[in-house]
Amino acid sequence: MMKRIFILATAATILAGCGSTSDPYQKRAEAERERQEKFTERAIDKAPKWMDKLPESKSAVYANGTATSPDFSMADEKAKIIAFGKICTAAGGEVDKQSRVFRQDIGETSSENSEMAIRSMCRKVDVTGAEVVEIKRVAEGVRFRSYVLVALPMGDANVLRREKVNEQIRKGTAGRATEAFRELDQQ
Repeated sequence: MMKRIFILATAATILAGCGSTSDPYQKRAEAERERQEKFTERAIDKAPKWMDKLPESKSAVYANGTATSPDFSMADEKAKIIAFGKICTAAGGEVDKQSRVFRQDIGETSSENSEMAIRSMCRKVDVTGAEVVEIKRVAEGVRFRSYVLVALPMGDANVLRREKVNEQIRKGTAGRATEAFRELDQQ
């Protein structure tokens, strides 16, 4: 009986030692996990209101995007591409987008490898006049997180699109006028 108690006590001590945080590598892993959790919580806490609820308007369509990068301008550019892609689809267009995600879970550890390729071309819908409304940037360790809000003015509110259409009409009219005068000269 005493031998059994000794064996159980020894086993309990060994198991308790395995679960203790005196292991410097275990402490390092826990510290890294906590650091990542803080970055995630901060990304949510620092996100502008329009990341959860887009502004509503009768004269514009809004979209948002967020991205991270160790390069300041690359974080902005990636977030803009995502937001403008959303503007395109909101206006009825299509954006070429491919994503691949591989995730492996082993016990308490997860590993993820993901990639996204976006061809930012809105072929079937004219999104002339889409513009960046606001950019907010937050530091995440050695990375930057950019939040971007973009808008596509609609109808008369879209001055750039109206100018583009007027220019096309002017070119068409000028071409037609030349052709009409040529026809008159031939008579």
